[in-house]
Amino acid sequence: QVQLVESGGGLVQAGGSLRLSCTPSGRAVTSFAWAWFRQSPGKEREFVTRISRYSTSPDRTHYADTVKGRFTISRDNAKNTVNLEMNNLQPEDTAVYYCAANFGAFSTTERQYPYWGQGTQVTVSS
Repeated sequence: QVQLVESGGGLVQAGGSLRLSCTPSGRAVTSFAWAWFRQSPGKEREFVTRISRYSTSPDRTHYADTVKGRFTISRDNAKNTVNLEMNNLQPEDTAVYYCAANFGAFSTTERQYPYWGQGTQVTVSS
């Protein structure tokens, strides 16, 4: 069983920054393709960003339009983490953020990701 452990999150003022991290317990981060999703109160969970599984080719990344230019997904192979750097945060970014992993599908679809982190709260005050 693959367990994903998230860290980071918290409360920040509008315009501020936060960094989320996720690590697969007992597994190599390079074994997976990764994504971040988020869920705001009363809304469906939505795709935020994804990164392809590690290979000799350059990483592929993709962002939802709502976060493009503000959020950056990256993988730190040495630290065995996948990270989400969030800049210029806005109140509408307030949500529970989830990392998700699969064994290679570069997908924006939740059902393509069998492994999920526990979720971490991000709250942006105006």
